[in-house]
This record gives sequence, structure tokens and C-alpha cells, in this order.
Amino acid sequence: MMHREPIWRAVPALARDPLAALERLGAANDGAIVRLDVGPVRPLLLTSADHVQLVLRERSSQYVRDGMLWKPLRRLEGDGIASDGPSWQRSRNLLQPIFTARAVRGVLDAMADAIVAAVAELEADGRAGRPVELVEGMTRVVFRALIRAFFADRIPSGEAGVLGAAISTAFGALGWRIALPFAPDWLPVPGDQRFRRAVRQIDDIVYPHVQRVRGDGGGDGDILSLLVAARDENGAALTDRQVRDDVVSMFVAGTEATALTLSWLWMALDAHPDVAARVVEEVDAVVGDAAPAPEHLDRLVYTRQVLQETMRLWPAGWIVPRTAAEPDVIDGVPIRAGATVLVSPYVMHRLPTAWPDPHRFDPDRFGPAAPRRHRYAFLPFGGGPHQCLGNHLFTAEAQLVVAAVLSRHRPELVGSGPLVARATAALRPRQPGRFVLHRR
Repeated sequence: MMHREPIWRAVPALARDPLAALERLGAANDGAIVRLDVGPVRPLLLTSADHVQLVLRERSSQYVRDGMLWKPLRRLEGDGIASDGPSWQRSRNLLQPIFTARAVRGVLDAMADAIVAAVAELEADGRAGRPVELVEGMTRVVFRALIRAFFADRIPSGEAGVLGAAISTAFGALGWRIALPFAPDWLPVPGDQRFRRAVRQIDDIVYPHVQRVRGDGGGDGDILSLLVAARDENGAALTDRQVRDDVVSMFVAGTEATALTLSWLWMALDAHPDVAARVVEEVDAVVGDAAPAPEHLDRLVYTRQVLQETMRLWPAGWIVPRTAAEPDVIDGVPIRAGATVLVSPYVMHRLPTAWPDPHRFDPDRFGPAAPRRHRYAFLPFGGGPHQCLGNHLFTAEAQLVVAAVLSRHRPELVGSGPLVARATAALRPRQPGRFVLHRR
């Protein structure tokens, strides 16, 4: 079944507030495929978990990462894990063993130490009258942790700061390319020069470390060392370029998604003091006077539920476009080759049929007594073969950040607005405010 949203209604609504427009269409057409008539490009929005499963899993080879969003990102992240086809499959096969829940445990001690140190710096900034903007502060904490996970202690703080700024600049400079995904590469658009400068900075830092690890013939168990040492079924290693592409891809995804999710979490706790009190109670009971550590994670059950509910309402990856590589039919609806198919976690996570009272912030939706739901009704990490490999690392890192903040501090948001999102390449809060930590 298909609903056609005419151009005279689709274009003004999407221009005014794309998130509200898509959510309205999802709720009104729950289960139907919605064709958005927005000019020459007529994307198809999926509103059924069965259809999402079909596109992301069962027919994933027919719906590829190309065009909208993916083509601009490839300029930064290359042809590894962020791409499709044989190069993606090779990276996926080599990266998967490195990012299992058990393998990730090997880098969590170093990450926990980095998180505690970064949180202490945020507290010092607040005491000195220099409170940081919420997303910026979470980005600093997350980035410090990822630097340790990927590079151990090889990168000094100054160089790490340059790398972080360059990755942020490069990603931000892609805004026009993401908004105009079909613009040819030869056509200059705003941000291109900033993008090229930032990529040169990234490469000037990452490549020497890749070559150094390869020359040393070993490593410290960090992700870069494991990636350099990995071999495919023929015994072949990744090239320096492939290692660089995969490291940058994982860094961009890990930094942006984790920092934004944590920012939304602090805003949600600020708006729901009853939930915040339960999280503090759990952190006190589990962590106590100790520093947060990997062995605490399995017992931070409610904290994990709060993270899941945060990702339900405000998924960083709010839109997952796919391009039909060949003609197809879904539920009687013909899909032409080249058509853009939209999977929106933001829409799927707010469908009233799957999530009663969908706007209510309720972490108990993910508690042990919660009813079972369709596997593809909740997809903060995507789904199918392209599901985010870093989900275990993300969850552990986010829990450690929450525990590091709440075990010793009382967070305060200054100048924060309501829980309203704006749709960029990722889902960002409109008015996050500044983040101040007070010693408990």
C-alpha cells in the first residue's frame, strides 16, 4: 500500500520542519509506503518495521548506500566500512572481530581513565567560570576516550586536539554537499576549501601513525594496532589508505553519535528529575567511591535503559537513505531502480502502534517487564549487514561517561531550551545550553 504526499503539501511542510512533517506522515500512514513528491526526486518513506527489515536485511544487497548522504560522506570516509560492495565487505569482515562485546573490553580500562580525566577538566572549567557548551563538552569527553581506544597513548594532547578539530571541521564542511547530494564533484560549493584543508590535516596525522604501527610489527591492543594486524581469508592486510578510511569512519560516527546522545541524555535528565534520581541512586550503589570501571557496566542496568530511551526519542542517525540498485516490489508497491528509499529511526521510534504515548520519556520501556516488539521497531544503530559495528563500544563508553559524571558531580544545564531537535546530518538539540559540573 502506498500513500502519495502531493508536492503542494510535502514541500512546505518539509521546508518548515522536516522532523515534524515526517513524524506526522509516519503516524498517519503507519505501515504504508509514503511517496514524497518534492520535485524530480521522489523518495519513498518506509513506516512499517517489516518493510524496514526487508530493505536493511533481507534485500540489503538491492538497497545500497549511494547518493543522498552517503556520496558526500565518502569524500571524507573513503571506500571502507562507510561504503558498500566488496570494499565494504572486506572492511566489515576484518573489523567485526575487533568490535565484539568481548574484544571491546580490552580497551575499556584505558577509555575509563580518559573519561574520568576529561570529566575532571569540565568540572575545572566550570569552577573557573568557563562553562562549556553541552555538545562541545560531550564531544571533548568522547574524543578523549576514543583517542585512547584507537591510538593508545601515541598521540600527544596537542596533536589530538588538531585531529579532533579537523574531523569536526571536515564533517561540518560537508553540509552543502549533504544538502545537494547530486551536485557533481567538479562543481564548487560552500565549504569545499575548508573540507580539503581539514582532510589534509587528518591525513598528516593519521597516516604516520598507521605506518609507525605497521613498522613496529605490533601494538598495545588498541584498535589501530588490531586493524593493522588484521588479515583477510587470503592472508592479505589492509592498505594504509584502507586503514585510514576505516579509522576516520569509525571516529566520525563514534564521536558525533555518542556526544549527541549524551547531550540529549543530560537534557532529558534535567527535564525529568525523577528519572535522574533513579540513575544517581544506581550509580551510587554500583560505583560508590571508586572510579567508574568496566566491571561496573553490567550492573548499570537502569542507566543503560535511560540511554536506550534517549536513543529512541533522539536517534543521532535520524535518517538512513538507501538507493534501489534494481527494480523491486514491496507490499505491491513498485520500486524503480535508482529510487531513494528512506528509513527514518526518528519516525519508526515514534509510531504510536509500536510505542504507546511515544513522546513520553520512559526508560522502563526497555526494562525486563517491557513487552516484546518487532526487531526493526528500534534501530538506533541501523540494522542488517550494515548495522553499526561500534554499538558495544558506544554503549559501554556512554555508560562510563554517565557514571563518571554522576558518581562525583551534580550536573547543571545553564541556558538550555526545551527538548526540541533540528535536523542536520545528525539530530542535534536546538538549544543545548552550557554544561556545569558541581562537586557533590
